[in-house]
Amino acid sequence: MKKLFRVCFCVSLVIVSLVGCVKAGERITNRSGGTDTSDKGMITVDVFAEQANYQGIQSGWFAKTVKDKFNMELNIIARNVAGGGETLYQTRSAAGDLGELILLSNSNGKLEDLVTSGLIMDCTELMKNKDIMKNYKGTIDKLNKTISKEGVWAFPSSISSQPATEPSEGLEPTFGPYIRWDYYKELGYPSMDSLEDLLTVLEDMQNLARKKEGNDNIYAISLFKDWDDSMMNNAKQLCCFYGYDELGFLLVKADGSDYSSIIESDSIYTKVLHFLYEANQRGLIDADSTTQNYDMLQNKYKKGEILYCPWPWLSQNVFNTQENKDAGKGYMLATIHDMKIFSYGNCPEGNSKQVIAIGSHAKDPKRLADFIDWLYSPEGIEINAQANGAAGIKGLTWELGDDKKPKLTPFGKSALPTNEVDVPEEYGGGNWKDGISALNFKPINLGDIDPNTGEAYDWQLWKHTIEDNVNPLSKDWSSHNQADTTMEYLKKKDLIIVSPGSSYTTPEEDSNLATIRGQCKAIIVENSWKMIFANNEEEYNSLLNNMQETAKGLGYEEVLNVDKKNALDQNAQREASAKAYPSKK
Repeated sequence: MKKLFRVCFCVSLVIVSLVGCVKAGERITNRSGGTDTSDKGMITVDVFAEQANYQGIQSGWFAKTVKDKFNMELNIIARNVAGGGETLYQTRSAAGDLGELILLSNSNGKLEDLVTSGLIMDCTELMKNKDIMKNYKGTIDKLNKTISKEGVWAFPSSISSQPATEPSEGLEPTFGPYIRWDYYKELGYPSMDSLEDLLTVLEDMQNLARKKEGNDNIYAISLFKDWDDSMMNNAKQLCCFYGYDELGFLLVKADGSDYSSIIESDSIYTKVLHFLYEANQRGLIDADSTTQNYDMLQNKYKKGEILYCPWPWLSQNVFNTQENKDAGKGYMLATIHDMKIFSYGNCPEGNSKQVIAIGSHAKDPKRLADFIDWLYSPEGIEINAQANGAAGIKGLTWELGDDKKPKLTPFGKSALPTNEVDVPEEYGGGNWKDGISALNFKPINLGDIDPNTGEAYDWQLWKHTIEDNVNPLSKDWSSHNQADTTMEYLKKKDLIIVSPGSSYTTPEEDSNLATIRGQCKAIIVENSWKMIFANNEEEYNSLLNNMQETAKGLGYEEVLNVDKKNALDQNAQREASAKAYPSKK
């Protein structure tokens, strides 16, 4: 009945989803092939990538690497760009062809559904005797044993040999209050005890920056809608500063000590919504927030026009160039004294929430199996995972020094992590940033040791990088915080809380519950945005009440009870993982 409902609901949207959402010049097709061409001739592979932030044909240096090794090009199909949340997944699934290569955000029994629907293929024979099975068989088996049908259907991400109780991030956490440190310095490093203090500091920073730059388009905060799902994603990020991450309609503390229903009046989520409402009342939120996409936002960070960012991998990657750092400019972590930043622990059993699989209609399964095997090899991790912090191409961005330790080349220093630096034609041409892998998939945790170098895959953790990464910006931050790195500082000050890495994924729910969840999501997201841009407290409270009453009237509590059970199961697995893979200290 679930599949019949999905087909009836979705098939009328197929043409709109597959054609109407496509930008000019982008190539997205719906194949029904299946013939194994056995590595003969150039092929274009349709890649359904749920975490990708780019749609169309992969270009640049990563594209050239893939073409040279596999004689194929990647046609990225990205829901983050196409819009519509789960609609793209549902319509393509209903049409019987999700993609040839599938990178899936696995939750609510999605992977099981793809297997039973015949949309992905068993890779048992394809992967026999390949390095991926020799090196990671245990984690692959664990993921596939959760599927009712025997076989090797998918491969987990972020596999690690590190303790589950230690942060999986490198020198910077995934989340945190990152601000333009140069303006914060000019204000005299004002102390912040709470989010309310952050608002005051951001207001002073905005006034200072606009006056200094003569630019009234500089804002403290900028938002976008691309990643909204169960809640407003940009609001959820601030909850992570206090140790929470989402599971359905709950925000769950990393240590399992609290489970917060997002629509309650005193929840961490509604508190953050009011923080953003206050920010807008003070004129601190970018007027483009309701209409812009991620690419537009990224460009504003590149120009340094937004003063706060919840992610170092966005703000630092595009603005903290060597030139800006040498001038003392850049985004660095600020301290809010009551924060306890959520950190994802390492996943020795692999992360089953992000997986990769081969679609059942793939034209050349053998070639795709070779490609996946390469993604999990040291070279593949170095090159594909660059968007997540790996070093890129040996000989171009990095090399081994006289001491046989890895170090960045002059080109690497100017290009990494995501700068628009011209790439030599022999490596594919174009610029470095545009050539980075669009897959946004991390097979192995980058804190693990690369056997090719003897150091971590993450170039920021290299001995030479740390020694060379002394500049006016880092010097000032280190002097003020009495620490060499952000992660060292957070650990020393007990401002971080680690969620032990586990392989937990939420189970499939019945179609009635899924329908209720979808209706509640829409109400919550819509009202969250309206609350932030409310004209006054009376309107804000009216919208909050409307969100609460409408969601509960739709059956919110029924869904919440399922989320609570899932959260308890998730915590049990986290505790088991912490016990099985403890810190070696």
